[in-house]
Amino acid sequence: MRRNAHAGRARRDGCEFRVLTDDDLADIHLGTLEVLERTGVFVEDEEARELFAGAGATVDARGVVRIPGHVVEQAVRTAPSKLRLAGRDPRNDIVLEAGRVGFTNFGEGVAIIDPYTGEVRPSTKSDMAACAKVVDALPNVDVFEKAVIATDVIQEVAPLHQFEAWATNTSKHGFMGSGNGWLSRKLVEMASAIAGGREKLRERPIISFITCPVSPLKLVQDTCEIIMTGAREHIAVNILSMAMAGGSSPVTLAGTLVTHNAEVLAGITLSQLTRPGAKVVYGSSTTAMDLRLASASVGSPECGLINAAVAQIARFYLLPSWVAGA
Repeated sequence: MRRNAHAGRARRDGCEFRVLTDDDLADIHLGTLEVLERTGVFVEDEEARELFAGAGATVDARGVVRIPGHVVEQAVRTAPSKLRLAGRDPRNDIVLEAGRVGFTNFGEGVAIIDPYTGEVRPSTKSDMAACAKVVDALPNVDVFEKAVIATDVIQEVAPLHQFEAWATNTSKHGFMGSGNGWLSRKLVEMASAIAGGREKLRERPIISFITCPVSPLKLVQDTCEIIMTGAREHIAVNILSMAMAGGSSPVTLAGTLVTHNAEVLAGITLSQLTRPGAKVVYGSSTTAMDLRLASASVGSPECGLINAAVAQIARFYLLPSWVAGA
């Protein structure tokens, strides 16, 4: 098991970049609670709406759920602050806890430069396997994220093919978008076969799910299903907002962080209402919109500022975090 170097602590072996003061963090938290209670979040899944309603949220005819602040704060308190992500090789287990910094590859590529021809082409299942082998050989990459999309398989079941490709080619823990509830359950069955059974998988989870709320302020059907399935199956879920400042969220850093926080906390609340203590990661691929291309400017200075702020917010809630970059 590996524990990576500390950051943001009064130690000689770490560093810290603070974008927000303690008062800023408190204001973002209070602003988020106001958004969740007064504006609300659109929740597309009926079962998820029933869970929210049973906890005291109000649900209107359009599917907008308004969540009282105390419900959100209780959910944050029951979410675990520390996660152990198991690899197929125990030497590659990784611990997520306050102040530890680790690395993963970027994910979800739809094209690749062919290493033999130099041509740009759609990515395939074999490319997924090759990427997993590369990550497995890199000692400073702690976990694998589904690197590319397998475009050469039936897309309705692509996550199953993709899991087969990476899980058999890396000894490290893996994160992936699991598609929907049905596919998530099938992935749990596959992972259980590798781990030696459902109980063994719970003891040593080799897979975690990633799901993204739709900005602004939507928990769509697939996102709800993945969050609830992960909670029931004891699989960690990385709830990762992809808000774009100036596009799907306010142009200001503070405004975007409140929108981002509302989306992630709504997902975390759903996970804890499904099963208190369910494992979650506070995720972010939030950045500014490139006004020339109307696309996400990942790797930009604004993305770095948002990432640093998100890490602070996650620490404020005592939750492990995951931020995107390039």
